[in-house]
Amino acid sequence: MITRMARLLGALGLTALLAACAGTSRASSAEGPASGVVLRVGDQKAGSQTLLAAAGELGKLPYKVTWAQFTSGPPLLEALNAGSVDVGGVGNTPPIFAAAAGSKIRIVAADRQRGDSSAILVPSGTAITSPAQLKGKRVAVAKGSSAHYHLLAVLKKENLSFADITVSYLQPADALAAFTSGRVDAWAIWEPYSSQARLRNGAKVLVGGNGYVNGYGFQVAGQAALADPAKTAAIRDYLTRLERAKLWANTHQGEWAKVWSKETGLPLEVAAAATANRVTTPVPIDDALLASEQQMADAFTAAGLIPGTITFAGFADRRFNDLVKKDT
Repeated sequence: MITRMARLLGALGLTALLAACAGTSRASSAEGPASGVVLRVGDQKAGSQTLLAAAGELGKLPYKVTWAQFTSGPPLLEALNAGSVDVGGVGNTPPIFAAAAGSKIRIVAADRQRGDSSAILVPSGTAITSPAQLKGKRVAVAKGSSAHYHLLAVLKKENLSFADITVSYLQPADALAAFTSGRVDAWAIWEPYSSQARLRNGAKVLVGGNGYVNGYGFQVAGQAALADPAKTAAIRDYLTRLERAKLWANTHQGEWAKVWSKETGLPLEVAAAATANRVTTPVPIDDALLASEQQMADAFTAAGLIPGTITFAGFADRRFNDLVKKDT
C-alpha cells in the first residue's frame, strides 16, 4: 500500500535519486559501540561527504558509511521514511512537509545560517523591482524546500498568496534552465545556486532571506535507526564529526571554497560567494527553535500547502543536544 508519505511527496513530483557515490568511507581498526555498523547517509551534491573529507573527519571511523545523493531535501526525507537511508541533512522546511505526511523521521541536530543564503532572484533587465510586483508573475521554486517557505513569507508580507502567482515547482537544475531561458519571471532558491545565477547569469536579488527565514538546517534520522543502539552510536559520532567540520569551514572559507568548487564544477568565484553566505552555527534543538518551526508549519497549513495541522515538537529528538559546544 502506498504510504501517506509517498502519496504526498509523489504529488510533489519528487522521486528519490539513490545514486551512490563512488566508494565508501570504511571503518578503521577502532572498536566501539558502533563497530560493524553500516551508516547510510543521505547527502546533496558537495554536501556533508565533501565537507567531512575536506575537514579530515573521514579518516578513522569505527563504522562504515555509504552515501546516497539527492537533488534536494524533500526526496532525501522520502528515502529516510522508506528506510533507504539512516540520516541526512536538509533545510528548515522539508521536515515540516515530512511531518505532515506522517513520516517516520526525527530531527536530531540543528544549525543556523544567515538569511543571505536564501534569495528570490529576478533576471537582469526585468521590470520587477519590488516583491509586490510578483503578482501575476511566474515563479520557480522547489516544493517543500526551504525556498518554498521564503516565497510564502514574502508573498504574505505583500498581502499576496500562491493564488496570485503562477508557480512552477522545479528542482534546482530545471529551475535554473527555466530562469535563464525566460520561462519564469523569478526564482526562489538557496546557495550555491543563488550565487551561480547572480555571478554567471546576471540575476539580481529581489528580496533576500533576512527577516523572512529562520535560517535553520537539520540533520534528520529515521526512527528505525534511532531505535537501534549501535546505529544510534554511529549517528552520535557522525553528528560530532559533522559539527567539527562545519566549524572548520567557517574558519577556512578559502580552502573550503576551493574544495567545493572542484566537487561541484562551479567557478571558484561562485563557490567563494556561496561559502561566505553559508557560515554555519550549530545550535541545540530547543523550545525557541521548535516554536519557530511550528510557526512555519502553521503558515503552510493556513495557506493550504500541507494537509491538516502538525505538532512539530513531536518530530524532534533532543538526545544529541549535548554535542553542541557552549562556545559556538
